[in-house]
Amino acid sequence: MEDKECNRVDFMRLVSEESCSSTVTDELCVNYQTEIFDQLPSSLARQRTHHHHQDRGTTETSHLVEKHLGQAGEARDRAPTQPIRSLPVCMQRKREARDLRHLQTRTVGRWESWKRNQSINRKRLWEQVGEAMSRLLPWSSTLHTIEGRFGVGVKAYFVFLRYLLYLNLLLCLVIGGTILTPRVVYDSDGDRGLLRFEENDSVLDLFVGSGFLERSPVFYGFYARSSLDLLCLNTPLLFLLGTLTVLILSLVMVVRRTVVGYKHTWLLGNRYHIHMSYKVFCGWDFCIQDPEVATLKLSFIRNELKLYLEEERFQQREARRTLGQWARLYFLRGLLHFLVLVLLGGAFCLIYYATMASQAERSGDYLILRVLLHYLPPIVITLVNFILPHVFRHISFLEDYSITTQVNATLVRSIFLKLASLGMYLFFLFRNSQQECWENQFGKEMYKLSVFDFLACFCNTFFIAYPRKWLLDRYPSSWLARLSGKQHFLIPFNVLDLVYSQTVTWVGLFYCPMLPFIETVKLMAIFYIKKLTVLQCCVPAQRMFRASSSSVLFHFMLLLGLIMAVITLGSNLHKFEPSSSCGPFVGSATVFNVTAVCVDSLPGPAQSTLRYLSSEAFVLPLILAQIVVLTSFESRRRANGKAIERLKDMLVMVGYLLITVLVNPIPAGDGRLPTDNSISEP
Repeated sequence: MEDKECNRVDFMRLVSEESCSSTVTDELCVNYQTEIFDQLPSSLARQRTHHHHQDRGTTETSHLVEKHLGQAGEARDRAPTQPIRSLPVCMQRKREARDLRHLQTRTVGRWESWKRNQSINRKRLWEQVGEAMSRLLPWSSTLHTIEGRFGVGVKAYFVFLRYLLYLNLLLCLVIGGTILTPRVVYDSDGDRGLLRFEENDSVLDLFVGSGFLERSPVFYGFYARSSLDLLCLNTPLLFLLGTLTVLILSLVMVVRRTVVGYKHTWLLGNRYHIHMSYKVFCGWDFCIQDPEVATLKLSFIRNELKLYLEEERFQQREARRTLGQWARLYFLRGLLHFLVLVLLGGAFCLIYYATMASQAERSGDYLILRVLLHYLPPIVITLVNFILPHVFRHISFLEDYSITTQVNATLVRSIFLKLASLGMYLFFLFRNSQQECWENQFGKEMYKLSVFDFLACFCNTFFIAYPRKWLLDRYPSSWLARLSGKQHFLIPFNVLDLVYSQTVTWVGLFYCPMLPFIETVKLMAIFYIKKLTVLQCCVPAQRMFRASSSSVLFHFMLLLGLIMAVITLGSNLHKFEPSSSCGPFVGSATVFNVTAVCVDSLPGPAQSTLRYLSSEAFVLPLILAQIVVLTSFESRRRANGKAIERLKDMLVMVGYLLITVLVNPIPAGDGRLPTDNSISEP
């Protein structure tokens, strides 16, 4: 029995290096396709439909093509859009592929051949355009360097930051086209201007959001009704349209990104593993000639091997646990979960008292003290969001999870802390908001949260990270240097800062329309600040984690922030009446009354159509149609999953047969394969 166990061959499903890359390593990589997808039921059905009208050749020509297919071997035209000269085969196989394409062309008519050539040319053109666009992406060389030194996880943060920058640039275009530009062009008060300075204005207004900044396009009160005052084209309607467009566009982009990442993570989930020998013997690119690129490639392989070894070490330790050890571990995890709840409750109490102190009137205090009191809630929220995630990180370490699970648990707890603290602050703020132009006041609070978040990032880099690096370089043996230790770039906390900042932008969008512009500038500055922090102050982490699953969690947390912003904004617009002293909705009972006025001015058929589309009679068939579509997609998903499992088993069987032939070659004249018993024999 022992000999049989020793001689047993274990087979693991391997994937190519391209399919093992993370979803965040290349933003243009949307459809993750492999060759086995050509055998899925849906793909086969499309191929049968596509090739049905092509089977018009003679039987003799078809047999000739089949014969040539058998002779071509590796030169089968699996990628007809790829030029023959770029195929990774020898010259003989390229000639066979060329002859095969000629034979396939003669089996169809001229019109079908011309359409096929045009389709191939279009696909090649789009591939070249995509490659050119990928080379134009900003910060590509910087991201490549960061990935080589710190792994794909740190690079995932910077790619996520770049994605948010693109998103905010798109939001800026929408806000500029629907809200800002019409207000400036059709300004009824021509000498009002975008900025109006008065005697009491100061530099501190930039931080508080008062003075000249309060009278600028940054806040809600600037966008009063202008000369553009038609029934279906006016400032209030454009303001509402721009806000809804931004939210819907953000929802579509974030959901699409999350779904694509989840699809890739599911495809390369637990059933796929990267064998160590595959990385050692097949991971090197022999086309590399630059020494720096070779060093980076070596770092890539080393980081992936460290990750693999870390996961294997944890799985072995987990497999050796006894029942008593599992019981003690679950009891410890229960106590730590209770501790997390206590810490969250204490954080919410601090935010409540800070909000009450900030809203209190103090007219006799000094200017600096008043500014600090204005910033008291952002300061408390920032301190809570800075300290507690580190506590959560140590708690997840004590819970003895794998490195990827530790990161994900810290992310979930920290994002709940950040979003819940922001939600509690908004609740306390709205409950005590009794000012005349409460929209401007709420916009100021969101503006202060955004500004203070950037100030915290700046101070953390130049007043904490750099002095700490200097201390470690100059006095490495001092007790303070040993206490602080080496700096690592903590991916979860930095990603949470980005999610929190973007959530603040979405929440304050209606009351501070210029927040996307501010967020764009802030993200560009944060990129270079974090780049300096990583390259100058941090060292690579000793424990690596896989970024593919965490990148999906990044976008899922961003989706949660967007949902929270939509719920908060919708409830506020529905519950509170617009102020009668500022803004475009002066005199309206609710914000949505402007749409009712526009609908009433339309012709009768148009009114009936719009009212039907907004009624329950249309919603019910729409929901039923969505259920039918989702059911069909779920059926196709299950069918494709079963086909993938069958193809995996077939690959394992083929590998088994190959290993069998290599271990015990077939004797001459014998056509049968050796059995399992022959393999087990010494």
